[in-house]
Amino acid sequence: MRVASRDGRPLKETPVTDETPRAMNGAESLVRTLVEGGVEVCFTNPGTSEMHFVAALDRVEGMRCVLFLFEGGATGAADGYARMADKPASTLLHLGPGLANGLANLHNAKKARTPVVNIVGEHATYHREYNAPLTSDIEGLAHPMSSWVRTGMSATEIGSDGAAAIAAARTAPGQVATLILPANTAWDPGTGPEPVPPIPERARASDDAIAAAVRALQSGEPVLLHLGDRAVRGEGRVIADRIARKTGARLMAMTSNARIDRGAGTVPIERLPYPIDQGIAALKDFRHIVLIGATPPVGFFAYPGKPSLLAPEGSTTITLATPEEDQIDALERLAEAVAAPPAEPVAVGPRPKLPTSGPLDQDTIGQVLGALIPEGAVICDESITTGRNFFALTRDAAPHTWLQLSGGSIGLGIPMATGAAVACPDRKVINLQADGSGLYTVQALWTQAREHLDVVTLVWSNRSYAILRAELTNVGALNPGPKALGMLSLDDPAVDWVSLARGFGVAGRRVETLPDFIEAFQHALANPGPHLIEVAL
Repeated sequence: MRVASRDGRPLKETPVTDETPRAMNGAESLVRTLVEGGVEVCFTNPGTSEMHFVAALDRVEGMRCVLFLFEGGATGAADGYARMADKPASTLLHLGPGLANGLANLHNAKKARTPVVNIVGEHATYHREYNAPLTSDIEGLAHPMSSWVRTGMSATEIGSDGAAAIAAARTAPGQVATLILPANTAWDPGTGPEPVPPIPERARASDDAIAAAVRALQSGEPVLLHLGDRAVRGEGRVIADRIARKTGARLMAMTSNARIDRGAGTVPIERLPYPIDQGIAALKDFRHIVLIGATPPVGFFAYPGKPSLLAPEGSTTITLATPEEDQIDALERLAEAVAAPPAEPVAVGPRPKLPTSGPLDQDTIGQVLGALIPEGAVICDESITTGRNFFALTRDAAPHTWLQLSGGSIGLGIPMATGAAVACPDRKVINLQADGSGLYTVQALWTQAREHLDVVTLVWSNRSYAILRAELTNVGALNPGPKALGMLSLDDPAVDWVSLARGFGVAGRRVETLPDFIEAFQHALANPGPHLIEVAL
């Protein structure tokens, strides 16, 4: 048994025999706190400092552990899982460098307002002063991508630290909460699990915000209801549709949304286009933009001679309910204030038909998706360029859920699909994946194979960072030469996605024609387990 001084330094060792009672250490206290707090999955790539946490996983029932070969896969999977489970998973990362490897997808989780309990191992408290090779400023790394950061100081408090992290992650609308776990707070004796503090309810929108929205809707001028967060989910969109039918307002979702439940029988909604000129054109006629769970529409980047704010000059922007506030309550109050009619069933039209001929391009691919997406599927969209029209072409597909890249940091698609499949084992997950961004976290295919997850990855193999070709023009970088264009090409040598998939244990196939794509996609949908189809474009 280890006895520690106040600063955590080991003082003496006593022999441990089979008859010696085993005290619950800090790691076990933390794991039990997580499980009792509803955190039931840990996405991890651990190291030495986390070994007591790893060992505790065998002593605590109820925590599923999912291993990744790269930390960005673990953090991206935690994002996808929580979006579908509506509760946080945990991560377990190794010291500052492990956290750094996972930061890009924590950025996406933060922008998606996803609840994540992000646990990062650290050197023992008494070891940090010696500046060992892996010593770093973990809090400094964590803060930009986290809304809550705490370093555990003792094993007797690590359970309550974990409970506070869960509460922080679940604070509306969802946050990344990073708990740093020094090694001795894991191996020293703990005090057992701690209850999670009450989660505060979302605040209500103000009466002044409701009144301002009513005035805009009754002004006789064009009004846009710009929706995000819970307002684009089923109930929110139904109430917004009632308001729109009464007042003549239009509905539009943000460009990037954490989750939209959509398809036949749901209120149709379009998204604000990503390209700057299309976004400006989509908003140009509105005199009032009412934000409900959404942020003001802005350009993804700055462009010479073009505005950052996309709302037309002279228009007013009204915040009815922020992402932190109760958007459903605000919509219900607004519907009552304008005497909106009751909800009506949405007419279900014919399912899109499979194309029978034509090239294999983004239009025919979108038609195939619209025809074949199975009911209840989860679509993880990191299509970037190829998939720009997929959303419109799948509007009348079977009911499904659509997850997007919310933070713009590429490399989320394959991990997000992995996490979504862990959360929803009874639903088919389809990952619409650009080839360039897929290479950032391709190792997550191995996790799909290891966990026998039901994921179909469709890779749009144009062998380039195609979106950047358009951005050269958008930012005014004219007449690019061979050096510039070479930085956008993935064709020398070409990446063999089929070999990559098979090397990670996933069935892979390459298709070059529309009939072959339809046949391969139907086969993957009909057979459980992970599949990858490289679609040559």
